Amino acid sequence: MINNNYFFIENLNSVVFLGQSDIFSKLIRINDSLKLDSLIITSSHQSKLIDKKIDHKIFDTLDNKFKKFINKNVKIKNTIFVSLGARYIFKKDTIQNFFLNNLVNFHGTRLPLDSGGGGYSWRIMREDRIDNQLVHLVNEEVDAGPIIENNLSLFPKHCQIPADFEKYRLEKFLDFYTKFLKKIINGKKFDLKPQINYLGRYNPRLNTETDGLINWDIDSYDLYNFINAFDEPYNGASTFLNNGNFGKLYLKKAHLHGGDSSNHPYMSGIVSRHDKNWIVVSTKSKHMILIEEVLDKKGNNIISKIKVGDRFYTPYEEFEKSKKIKTIFNSKGKKKSF
Repeated sequence: MINNNYFFIENLNSVVFLGQSDIFSKLIRINDSLKLDSLIITSSHQSKLIDKKIDHKIFDTLDNKFKKFINKNVKIKNTIFVSLGARYIFKKDTIQNFFLNNLVNFHGTRLPLDSGGGGYSWRIMREDRIDNQLVHLVNEEVDAGPIIENNLSLFPKHCQIPADFEKYRLEKFLDFYTKFLKKIINGKKFDLKPQINYLGRYNPRLNTETDGLINWDIDSYDLYNFINAFDEPYNGASTFLNNGNFGKLYLKKAHLHGGDSSNHPYMSGIVSRHDKNWIVVSTKSKHMILIEEVLDKKGNNIISKIKVGDRFYTPYEEFEKSKKIKTIFNSKGKKKSF
């Protein structure tokens, strides 16, 4: 709850998760160690992504049935509600009068910078190495509520693709989450810090299929970062080869390669060298890109089928089409609006 611009919860005894997470089992173990009850609420779509062994309840909207269920199972004033990628629409009245301002969201960026989604991918593209463990109150706007607490650190150099960043950040997050709950249990009152919205920057969620198209006309560094941004756990940045007989292809495990290359912009996308395990692709600038995986739609690595002199390209019309598509995620999955 909020009182005189301080956030606190008296006699905390329950944590209700709203949304979906790959680490529910870890979070529940932490809650158990702190003698806190756990409850998971998710949508029908997000339920498909949760381990079937983990007990959870499905509500696609925060309607009266949802509110009745919550009131029956927890004491709201002694509960913290944690949004984890929740697809629900949180209205002001529900936040204040039902959740009693006990609804929070954990975020991994320096809000108000980088609100929205696609966090690691956008940051890889921009070469942003600053990590931030942050928790804020939820309000009607996206990632705009007052900041409760945060902790800055740096990602190590070995973090190159989203999976690297996620793996490294996991332990940091679990430690931050644990310490945050302990402070609430010990009666701490957190001084709320409003976000300075004019310093903000919103990043829309990314869809690998439409947003991950490779533009071979960009600089080698930007190209390298772009390919890495859509690597694991995603399908990979995509493009086509020669006359497109292989269909859309997905590139992974990219490395900058330089020292003995001299390119002309027109060479960008041309396979300049070939090995049984990798290829080297020319770019418009000094460095080349070494690629270890070129995957077809079925996930087969077709490196062995590629020849020196072949050329990667992405049709201009594909870029134009992707720019007109906005991917929107809701409680029932994703839909595209044009």
